[in-house]
Amino acid sequence: MKQRKKKPSFHKLLKTSNVKLENKVKNRQFKHQATAKKQRKEQRKLRQAISDVSHQTLKPLERYKKKPEDEEEFLETLPTDMMEEGDLEQIRAMAQKASFITRELSSCAPVHVKKRKSDQPVEKYEKIPRKMQQEEQTELIHLLPIKDKSGLIPQTMEKPGMRHHPEGHLYPQVDLSEVAQSFLSLTPEEQLELRSQKLTEKKLCIAALGSAILAEPHSSIKKLKELRAMLMESDPCVAVTVRKLVMVSLLEIFKDIVPAYRIRPLTEAEKATKVRSVSINSTWRIWNWKQKKLKSSQAVSLASYRSLAEVAIRCMCEMLVALPHFNFHNNIVFVVVGLMTEPAKKLSDMCCEAVRKLLKQDKLGQASLATVRVISGLVKSKNYNIRPEVLKTLLCLRIKEVEVKKDTEDLVPKQKLMSFKEKKKNLSRMQRKWKKAEEKLQKELLEADASESKEKKLKLHTETLNIVFLIYFRILKKAQKSNLLPSVLEGLAKFAHLINLEFFDDLLTVLHNLITSGDLSYRESLHCILTAFHILSGQGDVLNIDPLKFYVHLYKTLLTLHAGALTNEDTAIALQCLDVMLTKRRKQITLHRALAFLKRLSMLSLHVMPDSCVGILATNRMLVHTFPKCDILLDNDMQGSGVYLPELDEPEYCNPQNTCLWELHTLKRHYHPMVRKYATHLLCGAPSEGSGALDMGLSRRTPGQLFEDYSVKDMTFNPPVAGPPSKKKEHLTIGQAFLDSALKKQVDTALLLEEDEVSLDFAASYAQE
Repeated sequence: MKQRKKKPSFHKLLKTSNVKLENKVKNRQFKHQATAKKQRKEQRKLRQAISDVSHQTLKPLERYKKKPEDEEEFLETLPTDMMEEGDLEQIRAMAQKASFITRELSSCAPVHVKKRKSDQPVEKYEKIPRKMQQEEQTELIHLLPIKDKSGLIPQTMEKPGMRHHPEGHLYPQVDLSEVAQSFLSLTPEEQLELRSQKLTEKKLCIAALGSAILAEPHSSIKKLKELRAMLMESDPCVAVTVRKLVMVSLLEIFKDIVPAYRIRPLTEAEKATKVRSVSINSTWRIWNWKQKKLKSSQAVSLASYRSLAEVAIRCMCEMLVALPHFNFHNNIVFVVVGLMTEPAKKLSDMCCEAVRKLLKQDKLGQASLATVRVISGLVKSKNYNIRPEVLKTLLCLRIKEVEVKKDTEDLVPKQKLMSFKEKKKNLSRMQRKWKKAEEKLQKELLEADASESKEKKLKLHTETLNIVFLIYFRILKKAQKSNLLPSVLEGLAKFAHLINLEFFDDLLTVLHNLITSGDLSYRESLHCILTAFHILSGQGDVLNIDPLKFYVHLYKTLLTLHAGALTNEDTAIALQCLDVMLTKRRKQITLHRALAFLKRLSMLSLHVMPDSCVGILATNRMLVHTFPKCDILLDNDMQGSGVYLPELDEPEYCNPQNTCLWELHTLKRHYHPMVRKYATHLLCGAPSEGSGALDMGLSRRTPGQLFEDYSVKDMTFNPPVAGPPSKKKEHLTIGQAFLDSALKKQVDTALLLEEDEVSLDFAASYAQE
């Protein structure tokens, strides 16, 4: 019995490869395309044949001269005996008329026959209709209709556009000297009116081109070229303004039409599918920044190029921040970073601010890596002779999460990929198919996910930090006396916890030598101390090092702070140093060292600004809580032998236990209310609860936060300070009046007596009474 053909099962269908299915689809598409192409070709030939027939003229049949003998024989064969004389004449008249018989037989050729060349090309040329000069038709824009009782009324307006020159040039060449002379011959009022009129026309032209480009970017690339050509405006009276407007317009157009992704080369599979890449190709043509460079022109004076350069640099800076993902971003980074060292402070600050914004908003790390590389090359090429603001931009790098990412990678187990042999040994054929499909799906999901992988971010951040530390170490080694050293020390203080453990010993030695050299300012020495303790508080915990020399230096230089504008800003750094040195390393601090710093900070609080005073008192509060035995300074009793030596620079040997915090009583009468509150709180022993305790909001703030909250940068007090009390008397004495009634009575009695009898000894008379 013949077996029937079974339907293919689901497992059988799974065995069909994707390549076969794709080939079937492609073959079907190719067949449809070939059929459509053949039909289009036949229709085109048919239309061509019809047009040829319509243009051809009718021609009579060719007449051959016959011999008279033949003509006579022909006439004899005709049945003339059956025809009348009128019929013969009628036939001859019909033969003279044109009919379908008399036309050219070549016009009846089939459609597929090739078209013959005309023997008379002049006649065909003459038959082509002449083009008459037509008026330029204005293009209308349909607006929203107006509705009234009768119905909808359509509204239209002429589309504004650029007027082309009759010869086809967009901007006809004009003699600039003649234009300038004609412009100068006008009165000032006429010049202003003419300039405003021309400027309005140019603005409308720029707006029309910009709106057309934004409406259809793919089909309006040529209009972008026209807009870019307006950068070479030749009219002297509006050239500078028009060029500025065009640059700003190009900036907004680029920000709008540039894709929100990075263009990559097509893969082999994408090339095989014949994907239309109109948008990609057009975007590559758009982003040709070399076309944006300004060229010299007679229409713009040399003095005007400074303002044009400022506008161009501002546009470049905005593009740097707005589109960090696009392919030509590295070119813009190279230009902007090079301008950070310009002598003009305005341009340099503009570029530095753009780089800071870029580094702050960069979450992936690619733009930061490219920027740091260019800065490293710039520092090396200039031989470290650059502005400190260039290195200060590196402080905006977002690389604090590197350690967190390492921890998460250690906690999450890595997925072990199975080899082909293991799959074949442990999995069945069906399981291997499902495993392969699952891996393909996971790969597609990862490609569709917009977030970058943690490993890629970690790699980019590591490479960026290596370049940053390379810049810092080069300056520490070769240019210790340059103006870049404060910026280097500040950067090391921020990223010190990420430095490799191998460099700790050498780096601490270099920092100590810098402090003892005496060439550093107070702020630079504070950065050195902060860097050293950041190193020791991070990975340096494993090192058994007692940085006593850094404690001695900070204790010695604390009193250099004062109420000046410059040193008051350094208080924030000093508060950070105290937090890292005393609070976070409480287990390595002795009681004598804590008491010495507590006493010196109390002395310092008497001659600083109110914001610094509040931060210092908050630090004292933390020390009292961290080291409870410090409350002995609130008593008058002596602890141990010796006398307190405030002029000694050694905190361990100045006998701080034999003194007291008498400065708090002075601060209780301070003009700032927050200083009074903290001084009263410390005199009560800094309690956490009770009458002398602080509010919950104040107790949770760090000294650095309090310093920023009560800052006096704007020359205002927060909270407002009450004014001095008025000195006016409540009761005014009118005339001869005395407060003591007995004295007044005695004076009145004395005035009534004669001068000789008056006794001026008032004390004796007052005692007798």
